[in-house]
Amino acid sequence: MTRKPEHPLADVESEIDHVLGEEYEHRPVPLAARHSLFSIATVWAGFPMIITGAMTGSILVLGMGFSNALAAMIIGNLIMFAYVGALGVSATKSGMNFALIASNVFGTRGYALASGLLSTLLLGWYAVQTGITGALISSTYGLNYVAMTIIAGLLYIGITFIGVRGLHLIGLVSVPLFLILGIFVALHSASTTTFDAIWNYAGNNGVATMSMGAGLTVVIALFIDAGTVTADFNRWAQNRTHSLIATFSAFPVSNLIAMLVGGVMTAALAVPNANPFGADNMFGYLNSLQIGWLSLLAFLFLYINLGSVCSHCLYNAATGWSRILGSKMRIMAIVLGLIGIAIAAGNIWAFFIQWLSLLGILVPPIGAILLIEAYVLKRSGTTSHEWRKLPFISWAIGSAVGFLVEFNAPHLSTALSAGIVAGVAHLILSSLVQREPASQGNR
Repeated sequence: MTRKPEHPLADVESEIDHVLGEEYEHRPVPLAARHSLFSIATVWAGFPMIITGAMTGSILVLGMGFSNALAAMIIGNLIMFAYVGALGVSATKSGMNFALIASNVFGTRGYALASGLLSTLLLGWYAVQTGITGALISSTYGLNYVAMTIIAGLLYIGITFIGVRGLHLIGLVSVPLFLILGIFVALHSASTTTFDAIWNYAGNNGVATMSMGAGLTVVIALFIDAGTVTADFNRWAQNRTHSLIATFSAFPVSNLIAMLVGGVMTAALAVPNANPFGADNMFGYLNSLQIGWLSLLAFLFLYINLGSVCSHCLYNAATGWSRILGSKMRIMAIVLGLIGIAIAAGNIWAFFIQWLSLLGILVPPIGAILLIEAYVLKRSGTTSHEWRKLPFISWAIGSAVGFLVEFNAPHLSTALSAGIVAGVAHLILSSLVQREPASQGNR
């Protein structure tokens, strides 16, 4: 007997999966379907090597001075490598995406809270980055903001629709282009001054206002959301070594390069009250040289480069919500992408930045709990419980400490405080109930 399709689009979805490849939203990626080291490394390298990373480097240098900012960049990226690398290796071993792993940690229903939060945050960042694309194009070339934003959003949906191979393809173009233009901007701006002047740059108007703890939080928070759902990418790696190398290509390599481009440029130019999210960034610098072909290249570069981070964020969001809603990644990419375009085109994306950053306090505890479960408690297999209480208690404790640090001890690192406390709390709570067999499965 021929099995009827579950819904009218089933045959279409099956054909798309056959052409573009299955995305394994609801089951582990089998070894036979894993991708090469080059492919996974390109996916990861193309994520943080972006203009937004250069802007972040500028913000750090403005707030801390160059030498202190450089230290924060290096330390923060090494922390990210340890964090994302460990989560990635665990995902490579299981072949599962973040939502599948979270269902074993937080419960068969509880996972939706963690996965839904992260997927929604990443959708928010997709909208923000799409809005930044439209805003920079509009302000620089005098083109219609809404039209440029919609074009950008549709382009990024198309890349995401291809799947993880699409992320690989955009990385193949974005990474070399950033390296060429980024190195040019850094060297060209540095040629206007001396190495000593750059190294001794003290911060905006000669005043450093950002502590090392706050600087580390800025570095970590930039990709903590995507880093926590690293399983969506690293499940495609063939082995643990490939997983670690791919992660290393992002943290520290790509992320540090991007930050250094912005940091060197800012320290070299020493513009008073510089605005990295305005014209004082590498895109603005390229256009300020008033070279026709370079401005055209900068136009294309902006769409391609921010297209890389946007498609990655949308991929993570679509993968998470497809698991929660029992749908397909490609369908969710279209639906969520259109929602993101509406937010960006409506010019309300700027109001989301502080809110998304604040909600980011909730993220490090999730990753810390996953690490404790995988490497200390060494839990494996699935759970039959809908809600596992202990992970949620640990999550709440870590996030509470994060919010306390954010508002009462801003000189400390919010991200590190929240993650470390959550991990320690989960380890202690799990140890306390270890001798209670009746509750062990639900802890």
